[in-house]
Amino acid sequence: MAEEMFQKDETLRMRKRLIGQSCRLFFSDDPVKIVRARGQYLYDENGVQYLDCISNVQHVGHCHPAVTQAAAAQMDLLNANTRFLHDNIVRYADRLAATLPKKLSVFYFVNSGSEANDLALRLARQYTGNKDVIVLDHAYHGHLSSLIDISPYKFRKLEGQKDWVHVAPLADTYRGLYRHDHPDPAQAYADTVKNLIDDMHSKGRKISSFFVESLPSVGGQIIFPRGYFTKVAEYVRAAGGVFVADEIQTGFGRVGSHYWAFQLQGEDFCPDIVTMGKPMGNGHPLACVVTTEEIAGAFTANGVEYFNTFGGNPVSCAIGLAVLDVIEKEDLRGNAVRVGNHLKDLLKQLQIKHPIIGDVRGAGLFVGFELVKDRVDLTPATEEAALLIRRMKEKYICLSTDGPWENVVKFKPPMCFRMEDAERVTEEIDLVLREIQDASLQK
Repeated sequence: MAEEMFQKDETLRMRKRLIGQSCRLFFSDDPVKIVRARGQYLYDENGVQYLDCISNVQHVGHCHPAVTQAAAAQMDLLNANTRFLHDNIVRYADRLAATLPKKLSVFYFVNSGSEANDLALRLARQYTGNKDVIVLDHAYHGHLSSLIDISPYKFRKLEGQKDWVHVAPLADTYRGLYRHDHPDPAQAYADTVKNLIDDMHSKGRKISSFFVESLPSVGGQIIFPRGYFTKVAEYVRAAGGVFVADEIQTGFGRVGSHYWAFQLQGEDFCPDIVTMGKPMGNGHPLACVVTTEEIAGAFTANGVEYFNTFGGNPVSCAIGLAVLDVIEKEDLRGNAVRVGNHLKDLLKQLQIKHPIIGDVRGAGLFVGFELVKDRVDLTPATEEAALLIRRMKEKYICLSTDGPWENVVKFKPPMCFRMEDAERVTEEIDLVLREIQDASLQK
């Protein structure tokens, strides 16, 4: 028998009393209480529907029936410790392997993206025998202590940068060191990584890994110049390190044209380690690390067993298999291309009308537009971005911001996002930006 639902005020009061206040809510000034969801829509306690433009965890749509049915069926049959032999884990790994370059053939299943990145860090250090890591500015790789240390987005607010962590400039061609007008931004940004490696060597330090989000989200929905990864990997491998691609936000076809965002860098490019997370389980805790036989062999050779009680359990893998089936059967990659391109086109039309939109960028259903006070100095329009988010919420549309100045409005919706959803949200953005412009003129 279902328990009686609390009134919204009571739920909020209890949350404030019982849940750590660093666990923040969306729209914290006036939180939304969501009680059910389906596809790209959320519903509050009064049955009001919200368009969800941000839930990239629910990759194939909230509460997809194929996924929930697979979970329930397997849960009713068996959910066991992963040290028992079971078909689901090998079947799932085999399906994933078919989407990846052949070089990446050994899988480790875990429960979260943070666990995946922590394990990737261990693999890299064991294989190379080195400790130092290069990351990009504004990067975020997870909430474990080991990952806070390699996440400038976090460590700059805490204990600061460790001596074994080296931060390269974010390869942002809109407001970074080398912009769209540079003759070869990919090479220029790759050279900043080489310079870090040379500096490390001059101090007697050695690199274990270059850690990078294939498309940085917290950094501001950044699209790297093509060829950047290939050049960086050349420098990193020559120095004895490995290339780790963090696909936790962007994997499983979000970019549409490819299954993995690192493939945007070129069909021949292949990382040494790839980490996966959020989209895998459509909301169920499921994540993974995949690497080469050589790196996995070095990890095994240390003589210390790697064991994860729940990583790759029968229920998780049944869910993961169902997600893969839905991506294929519903052509969600094709949908990401069609709807994502339409969304970007609509936003670029708004960019022509509204000078506050400085840049529109994205791939598939990974899209962002950056608000600036002027298009010359690129002064971030942080307050205006926050106001836009609040006003869109009043119109029952869930959006959020990212970037170092929280001035990039991001789209990472469920992959079932439709053309009419893109049209609705951009029409409402147009109206709100008019309001903001009118209010600015009246000051």
